[in-house]
Amino acid sequence: MQIDLIKGHGSGNDFLLIDEISNDYVFTEEERANLAKLLCNRDTELGADGILFVMKSSHAAGRMRVFNSDGSEASMCGNGLRLVARYICELRGLDEAVIETMKANLKVSKQDDIYPQVHTYQVEISPVLFELKALPLNLNKPTLFNEKIKELSEELRFTALAVPNPHLISIVETEQLENNLQKQLSEKVNGPNHLFPDGVNVSFVKPLGKDSIYVRTFERGVGFTNACGTAMSASSLVTCLTELNEYEKVIDVYNNGGKVQCVVHKLDGTYTIDLIGNATYLYRASIQVNLGEKTFSNLSRTNLSEQATYEKLQEDAQEMIKQSL
Repeated sequence: MQIDLIKGHGSGNDFLLIDEISNDYVFTEEERANLAKLLCNRDTELGADGILFVMKSSHAAGRMRVFNSDGSEASMCGNGLRLVARYICELRGLDEAVIETMKANLKVSKQDDIYPQVHTYQVEISPVLFELKALPLNLNKPTLFNEKIKELSEELRFTALAVPNPHLISIVETEQLENNLQKQLSEKVNGPNHLFPDGVNVSFVKPLGKDSIYVRTFERGVGFTNACGTAMSASSLVTCLTELNEYEKVIDVYNNGGKVQCVVHKLDGTYTIDLIGNATYLYRASIQVNLGEKTFSNLSRTNLSEQATYEKLQEDAQEMIKQSL
């Protein structure tokens, strides 16, 4: 099977994008999972955090499905959605659109560059759910807001929410970022455990100053990533809930992959988040895949020049992190 694809990233969170709108690809569910495990393997010529399948929708401009590198499907991916937003908008000649995802139809739009010559898109992150059964998290209470989970840590406080991916957020100090605690507890809740039977994304959040935070995330099904879009959105919301930041104001969110911006909206007790950041293409490629033999070969590859300008944003973001932590 020959497949054309684009490799791109949002905040360094990299994906392979496969267009099923313009091409007549037909994949079974097993093939989607196996493609993700095969093509996203970092030991191969491609390697990525996941695959974005861009599909036709009966009621939206397009549909996004996300498969992690381990073959599992994610209900949502904010960084990936920005890439899909760009692809759909450019394909259909739009500046704004609605994209169908597993749990919701989400608004996306092209924005002014977050940094000179960096393609920038805004995507809606919703719904936001606080009920522990939505994650699920097995505790004898309906919600968890800025509280301790003794099985995980005697010192940290956590907030649990789904957006709709499940997230466990802790606001920390610099020394807690620098030790091994996040890795240990993230691996615990993403292995066999009674608290999070389906696993969970774990983020440590460090306020950097007014309207500015740093987020590091251990992503379910992936491990530590440069950035996780829904985690940065959920983290921004938690800082508003704890009154570290304000609703309706732009929050600069720094991560190991660069920087995004979030705006948290609260209306009648419900929340939505705007996630604004880069949608950068690295290259276009054509590959020949044999899923039966679990092999593929590159037929062609065209490198693009967008990464050079993104790296300037990344350098500035890393300098900000270095000065602030």
